Amino acid sequence: MKTIQFRDFIVLQRGFDLPKYNRDEGEYPVIAATGIHGSHSEFKVKLPGVVTGRSGSLGEVVYVERPYWPLNTTLWVKDFKGNEPRYVYYFLKTLDLKRFNSGAGVPTLNRNHLDTLAVKIHDRPSQQKIAAILSTYDDLIENNLRRIKILEEMAQTIYREWFVKFRFPGHQKVKMVDSPSGKIPEGWTCSTIGEACQSLVDGDWIETKDQGGKDFRLLQVSNVGVGKFIETGNFRHITQSTFKRLNCTEVLPGQILISRMPKPTGRAWLVTEMPWRMITAVDVAILSANKDTLAPLLFVNILNSPEQLELVAKHSTGTTRERISRSALSKLPVMLPPRPLQEKFSDIAEPCYHQITILRRKNNNHRQTRDMLLPKLISGELDVSELDITIPEANA
Repeated sequence: MKTIQFRDFIVLQRGFDLPKYNRDEGEYPVIAATGIHGSHSEFKVKLPGVVTGRSGSLGEVVYVERPYWPLNTTLWVKDFKGNEPRYVYYFLKTLDLKRFNSGAGVPTLNRNHLDTLAVKIHDRPSQQKIAAILSTYDDLIENNLRRIKILEEMAQTIYREWFVKFRFPGHQKVKMVDSPSGKIPEGWTCSTIGEACQSLVDGDWIETKDQGGKDFRLLQVSNVGVGKFIETGNFRHITQSTFKRLNCTEVLPGQILISRMPKPTGRAWLVTEMPWRMITAVDVAILSANKDTLAPLLFVNILNSPEQLELVAKHSTGTTRERISRSALSKLPVMLPPRPLQEKFSDIAEPCYHQITILRRKNNNHRQTRDMLLPKLISGELDVSELDITIPEANA
């Protein structure tokens, strides 16, 4: 490895103005300080692209594999100076660019402050090997994300065909009848979220002073995605004694967590087996389904449907951050099909969601391994010079 000044490593350039009203959807990604932010019919920079935040948000680094438009809130690599682009991408991720903030109010990265920074870099062959190792994990993650998207779309297509368009198996023999929600198939019932579930309670109010230990993971609203658990890296815990002292409610697999804020308010996740015991924050409602009348897998699809999320938004209140009260949430109407039809849907959709869970766990493992290797490879702690690695032709 050799030590050089940052200005001799790469050249960063400020991005370009492109107000939202001047954008039109196209094939080229628009890159903001936090990542891809829409698309446009024109591009400013040809591939490969490495972009990081200049203003507002610092520290994010994006690798772009097609022509793109970097916004003026970003810095993009104008000259790689013969270095492997993917290596540059991974190198910048280890640099902790947030520490170079020069803004008094809005965080700002001044590229001039980086120019004289001493950096240790590998020779080109080692750069290519490091990039090949780390990108293997990123490629696996990206491939799994594509598979997850396909599986989600399959389950959503079945849900909308059966329970929104009413084209379920045998629908030709079922007549439509009047209901408070309009025409519905005979045998379906109009209910409310509160009536359909066994219980609906809020999570726990856990103050900072009560946090600590490792017995129970405290899930936040940000962990609840639309039909999925989102790992944010914001790990908070409480002890067993705190759990008992505050009379907390344990979150269990098979329950449904509903985020009462922020947008999209009302999004829900069907809790799966996790590697830790857990509780959740007060702005998350814990729903236990009445399993005699309601299949949890169908109900979480109902809650996450665009129609239901729109209904939740209409009943949310708040000037700065909209939220829906648990009381208002429990009174929202839902249509429930007969139990046999719910079970038929679960039989088809459950394998899809099971595979999605497996793929997400694999991705978590891939990310953890990549993030463990990243600093060790970039710093030279792990020597790759003697490794026999086939370099993709495009990078050779």
